[in-house]
Amino acid sequence: MVVHIVMWNLKEEAAGNPKAENARLIKEKLEALQPQIDGVLKMEVGVNYNPKGMDLCLYSEFRDEQAQADYQVHPLHQEVRKFVHQVIESRVVVDYVR
Repeated sequence: MVVHIVMWNLKEEAAGNPKAENARLIKEKLEALQPQIDGVLKMEVGVNYNPKGMDLCLYSEFRDEQAQADYQVHPLHQEVRKFVHQVIESRVVVDYVR
């Protein structure tokens, strides 16, 4: 199994929405991908309440490295990714095999 963790800081306002609304939209859009893309075992997005941390965190699990690679290029993920990249300031990622 592969674990994929991504954390973002969001712009105060972007795509016509305040930060809190964009966080909600990212959470909704990413979590909706799990049942639609083969090989995605878990997809959970948390909105941080700690003002010293990153704004948003994605925790996801994939069947294997190929499933993660397929997810990265899947059209549904690419659509969500376009929105995410419009509203973020920064991003960090960690991938590991479990």
